[in-house]
Amino acid sequence: MVGGARVSGLKHEEIARILTGEIRAGEVPYGLQLPGETTLAERFSVSRNTVRAALTELGRAGLISTRSGKGSFVTYDGRPLNVRLGWARALQEQGLETTVRVIGAQPVQDAALAASLGEPSDSFIAIDRLRSIVNGPVISYERSRVRATAQVADAVAAGQAAGSLTRMLLECDLVASTGEQWVEVRMLDSTEAALLERPPAAPFLWSRCVTRNAVGELVEHVESLLDPAHFSLHFQFSAHE
Repeated sequence: MVGGARVSGLKHEEIARILTGEIRAGEVPYGLQLPGETTLAERFSVSRNTVRAALTELGRAGLISTRSGKGSFVTYDGRPLNVRLGWARALQEQGLETTVRVIGAQPVQDAALAASLGEPSDSFIAIDRLRSIVNGPVISYERSRVRATAQVADAVAAGQAAGSLTRMLLECDLVASTGEQWVEVRMLDSTEAALLERPPAAPFLWSRCVTRNAVGELVEHVESLLDPAHFSLHFQFSAHE
């Protein structure tokens, strides 16, 4: 870790930004204990209260876990997720148990979305969910629009949207064969920030994914806002003449 860092602006936010950069760069590996509050206060020439506020920000972002009487430990490991498993299983393989809260699940008409996807029907099942680490922060906001079928409607009515959507869609005979995905960094608007319990304009990964079955019918259109402390992307390419 680099010592004697100069802190500007709001002190605890700047300290949190510096430590976040070091954690995400791998300078402070997963499972390692951070220096104590006194050591960090000396490093940044601030009070222990300021350090404590910075550590609180890191905890809210899911980068560290603070254990009473023991200190703060890094919980971010930066490993990419196998999204084919679905978020829940992919995160579980990383050692993170998550819980999902459904904040909306109902039929909708969306002519603009249907036109953009080339779909003959503007009827979808909308499923909006927040995913949190158990006893930890909210780490994603997922807005799914699924091809409207009677099976999907029945599954949602039975409460299956609170479980694995990947499994639910398979059980509803919506099997993804092909897909496209777009990813960029976006700043949270005020509504998103409130849902994700983050400050407005916090940077998050935005992902849009469209999957279709073997005959080209829509399976799912999903936009996700993903906490970069827990989601990373890994692409592989091969060249063919």
